[in-house]
Amino acid sequence: MIFGGISAAPRGTVSDRAILFLFSVAVEIASLAAAGWLLYSGQAASVDGLFLLLTCLLVALAFGLYLVFMIRRAMEPAPVAQPVKASAAAPAQSKPAPVAQA
Repeated sequence: MIFGGISAAPRGTVSDRAILFLFSVAVEIASLAAAGWLLYSGQAASVDGLFLLLTCLLVALAFGLYLVFMIRRAMEPAPVAQPVKASAAAPAQSKPAPVAQA
């Protein structure tokens, strides 16, 4: 029980990749919004504001590249499993020749 009687959702309802995707989108939006606010308010004209603007844009770039990688990987076709033939998978084993004792 979590939070005074409210149980958590069963594990596995949302995949880890979906959570990472949503988190990356949220960080991307927040960093671009912060960069836009710095430009709109004029704080980017100072040295501190300029470094903060560059940091916001760098974070947006990093998470944007991760999103592009994740979307391209999700769009790749799934590999098709080839059925294994029974005769090729288990070759017939011959009995070893008996050893002659001297």
